[in-house]
Amino acid sequence: MRSFTTSEEWLDRAERTIPLGSQTFSKSRTQFPRGISPYFITRADGARVWDADGNEYVDFINSQCSVTLGYNDPDVTAAVKAQLENGVIFSLPHPLEMEVAERIVAMVPCAEKVRFGKNGSDATAGAIRIARAFTGRDRVAVCGYHGWQDWYIGSTARNLGVPQATRDLTSTFAFNDADSLKALLDAHPGEFAAVILEPMNVAYPTPDFLGAVKDLAHAHGALLVFDETITGFRFANGGAQEMFGVTPDLATFGKGLANGYPVSAVTGRADVMKLMEDVFFSFTFGGETLSLAAAKATLDKLASGPVLANMRKTGEEVCAGIEALIGKHDLGHMLAVSGDPTWSFVNFRDTENYTMWELKTLFMQEIFERGVLSYGTQNISASHGPEEVRALLDAYDAAFAALADADANRSLAQVLRCKPLEPLFKVR
Repeated sequence: MRSFTTSEEWLDRAERTIPLGSQTFSKSRTQFPRGISPYFITRADGARVWDADGNEYVDFINSQCSVTLGYNDPDVTAAVKAQLENGVIFSLPHPLEMEVAERIVAMVPCAEKVRFGKNGSDATAGAIRIARAFTGRDRVAVCGYHGWQDWYIGSTARNLGVPQATRDLTSTFAFNDADSLKALLDAHPGEFAAVILEPMNVAYPTPDFLGAVKDLAHAHGALLVFDETITGFRFANGGAQEMFGVTPDLATFGKGLANGYPVSAVTGRADVMKLMEDVFFSFTFGGETLSLAAAKATLDKLASGPVLANMRKTGEEVCAGIEALIGKHDLGHMLAVSGDPTWSFVNFRDTENYTMWELKTLFMQEIFERGVLSYGTQNISASHGPEEVRALLDAYDAAFAALADADANRSLAQVLRCKPLEPLFKVR
């Protein structure tokens, strides 16, 4: 049985100075139950990571999809090292700012101009601000997850600290339900500045959905914004908008842009993006060169070979393997696979005996013990190969067997070595 002694000691220490002991909710004990989980990673390479206690894992979280090529990719690392010798931040722009912007414009269908931030929340907030400036309106319709800023998070259960007046300006519509968007827009004619959504998350859009959303937004004078923080530079070189053939007015990018380095982007129509000359969207570190060097190397690598096609093939093998294991263990009442092969999900359902959270906790216990890091998502990187796929499927095979046995014999409490997870908040 694996030891997590050092991780737990460090968590206790970290919580004396850091709320939850982590800078990110999804990396904290809210998602990783104490007693069965690592809490600190000290090293990573390719598709593998090592925790504070020296345990090795095949990583299928990949820092919440931000690592596309794999940890410590040699080309990205070389580019960052070379730039480090010349400086990190300057008193005037560095040429990398325009070089990376040019690459994004060349790859992304909607991109005519580009502005950089440091994370996805920067980019989505910037897109909403310029949409409001362009339209002279305040309301926003949202679908999916769009970051921590007030304008969005106020529409979720995690709205503590967000003024009611701000919360009232954001309304939620349902994915693959254009009628739910139409109802919002019809209820407040002439008031919506933007319709923003993840073009895909746990489910594929129906054939007409994204086009219908675009038509509805434009019919009501609103801008269409695709939040491609995850789908960008993962589903296709031009993102989900390229994959599904629907071009938004604005799009935001993050995670996969620089293989884990902190940079994000707002892109879109030149006439809308021109407002960035007047709308205040400005960062001291917006032109930080190590992240831009990483982005340039990442985009060049994506453009020069079948990186994403190979990732998709690997993901298809993973999804097919998981589907087969669900059938093998007769768990169709409890588990299902969804999403894109490069970003797929094992979805848990309540059974007569246990909640989905109890079942998911046992699943995590079993796969962590077998050296696989996941919480039910399979975030593929270019470093995942046959060996890593086999490690995942072997771990899932054992975990599914444990789930089937615990549910059938009502023995989950006897085999679970920790308290069950509780939901953080549901956005997808």
